[in-house]
Amino acid sequence: MVHVCSEFAVWMPNWRQLSDQALDSSLRLIVASLAGGAIGLERELKHRPSGLRTNLFICFGSAMFTLLSYRMVPAFGGNADPTRVAAQIIPGIGFIGAGSILRDKAGVSGLTSAATIFVVAGIGMAAGAGLYQTVLFSTLLVLVCLLALGQIEKRCNLKPFDVSYDLISTQCENAAPIIAEVNRILDLMALSMETVRILSTDDKHCHVHFSVDAYRSQQEALQQRFKVISLVSAVAFTSHSERD
Repeated sequence: MVHVCSEFAVWMPNWRQLSDQALDSSLRLIVASLAGGAIGLERELKHRPSGLRTNLFICFGSAMFTLLSYRMVPAFGGNADPTRVAAQIIPGIGFIGAGSILRDKAGVSGLTSAATIFVVAGIGMAAGAGLYQTVLFSTLLVLVCLLALGQIEKRCNLKPFDVSYDLISTQCENAAPIIAEVNRILDLMALSMETVRILSTDDKHCHVHFSVDAYRSQQEALQQRFKVISLVSAVAFTSHSERD
């Protein structure tokens, strides 16, 4: 044990004397981590499939492979293609991006997360190549697009989202009239309900559960119309996150 410690003490001063190349590589990887972490934090705060660690590791890994692709060329006498390893990043990112795309009855979600992963990989490659100005500009532009355009979509009513409704009837002899009235309202707005469930309670009331995928203005109109149905005593609704 004493021998190991003495060897380690001898090695430490040499380790501290990093070469300029090692310092440059470390700086590029740190910049990639910061850029990927900044974008990943925005995704994490919105509870998206690709969060902080995912984007950070993708950006870091892309920078690492870009560095390796460039630094391994001297080992082969300068005859190797310096872009060969880096060129394989894009097909690999395609598999990760495909895993974040989900399809359900309401449509397709995760496309923005997949596109963000693709862009983050490009930012990582730029960091690995030492293009710091490109990294800074790209990171700021991506953050502005994710934050500002998301708010514009909400204010301009450009993105639909799913809302679960729970209509409580005044009596539960037959829930068909309530469902018929709900369908009539939805037909007028060219919408449809999904995942319908009817539950009876001990106090002789019916709970009609269903979900509707529509734009914000349509959801607000539906909530007002459901409240004035004569056979409904109460209306409860739960908004789900908008599709990414």
